[in-house]
Amino acid sequence: MSPSPRPAGIPQQFDSPRDRALYRRVPHRAGVELYRAEIVDHAFAPHAHDAFGMGAVEWGVERFRYRGSEHLAGPGSLVLMDEDELHTGRADTQGGWRYRMVYVESGLLAELSGRPVQRFGQPAVDDPALGGQVTHLLDALWAAAEEPLAFDSLLQTLAGEMVQRHGRAGGSEPPPRAGLSGTALARVRDYIEAHLHESLRLEELAAQADLSPFHFLRRFKQATRHTPQVFLQARRGARAKALLAQGLAPAEVAASVGLCDQPHLNRLLRRLYGITPGAYQGQLGVGTRR
Repeated sequence: MSPSPRPAGIPQQFDSPRDRALYRRVPHRAGVELYRAEIVDHAFAPHAHDAFGMGAVEWGVERFRYRGSEHLAGPGSLVLMDEDELHTGRADTQGGWRYRMVYVESGLLAELSGRPVQRFGQPAVDDPALGGQVTHLLDALWAAAEEPLAFDSLLQTLAGEMVQRHGRAGGSEPPPRAGLSGTALARVRDYIEAHLHESLRLEELAAQADLSPFHFLRRFKQATRHTPQVFLQARRGARAKALLAQGLAPAEVAASVGLCDQPHLNRLLRRLYGITPGAYQGQLGVGTRR
């Protein structure tokens, strides 16, 4: 069966004309971003979001790598992402896949669900009945973005349901990873976050963990399943997206996250999120501050 027609208004921002994506932020509710996409050819490089992601696949199959394992999300599957967790994404079927997501920052998610910040048990859950309901809720959220009461009511319904069904119990953490201790990893991540605008060296990061550079590199890869450079670029992309949403000019954003010029920022965001800085600000309706 051929895919249904693409939703109206999905712009072409990818290299392939067969790929479409659209972002939207909500004027009255900070900490929420809506996203919908139809992807056939694009392969997302490892990236992360500064928020928990909740969504569903409408049709097709996505393949993505998450926490060191390959996952498939088919029609009706839920897609549940923890904040700041690196992942990839590409089509696993010839016709690609269509999906919708809402990204909610951790503090707001806890407020919506009435529980401490949760971690989702599985990133892909095969539940066509619930997946259909989530798709309907996400469509309703998109339509209600300018209606605060309606939007917040729908968001609370979705967040409460997802956390209740698939969130881990309060205080439960993922199994400890090999490699760096949690304390050392936190120091390294904090250092990267504070120095995104600089050209970082392996020796600087290793010093945060009190290890020799290459010993640190091995341990970091054991702990995160990615190199420090992949993690750094993912954090640069997430920071750049946040600054663009505030209305900063793309050239200024590029400098703020340690990229030498705007073309480098263009390439990074296209690779990580499938969109250019200007197109992202245009979709959000953000005017550039001079």
